[in-house]
Amino acid sequence: MFERIIGVLRLDVNTFEAIEADENATVQAAIIVGLVGLLAAIGAFFAARTANATMDALSQMSEADLPLGDLLAAADINPFGAFLSALIGAFVAWLVLSAVTYFVGTSLFGGKATMGEMMRVIGFAQAPRLLSVLAFIPCLGAILSFVGWVWMLIATFIGIRQGLDLDNIKTLVTVLVSIVVVWVINWLIGLIFVGIF
Repeated sequence: MFERIIGVLRLDVNTFEAIEADENATVQAAIIVGLVGLLAAIGAFFAARTANATMDALSQMSEADLPLGDLLAAADINPFGAFLSALIGAFVAWLVLSAVTYFVGTSLFGGKATMGEMMRVIGFAQAPRLLSVLAFIPCLGAILSFVGWVWMLIATFIGIRQGLDLDNIKTLVTVLVSIVVVWVINWLIGLIFVGIF
């Protein structure tokens, strides 16, 4: 698994082909998605706590001067809800992105793949987001997280292209349509979990 992660980080086409062909790699892809999801969930937990502390401070400052004090005090984010939303969202995004890219790529563009193949290549393509483990480092962490996100997008493009056996234009359209659908679904899940918790 580690060698394949390195191959994905190198954006090696042959690594993606090997992942696509290996039916046993689905569990490994799920592990990668789980690690990325856990890192995102931890970040979401602490971001919610920080946002709440900031809102509390702003509401206290503006209590006497502005009518925003009550509004700011009501804007409380449950850190546990943010944690669960990010963790579950990672798996849902993986499954939905795999299903949507499979459907779009095979139905609209005649791509050749199975759902399992798409799950494997897209799961492994999440590996660059493991850089999020360094997000706690002031300034540098945010830069590394952004680099990991862009790197992941490139790896996802290559994985989808290799998984579906499409050209670059058809892959790009497949990726764009799929990302919009996944974003909407993740947003809805976020609203549900933040509202519950």
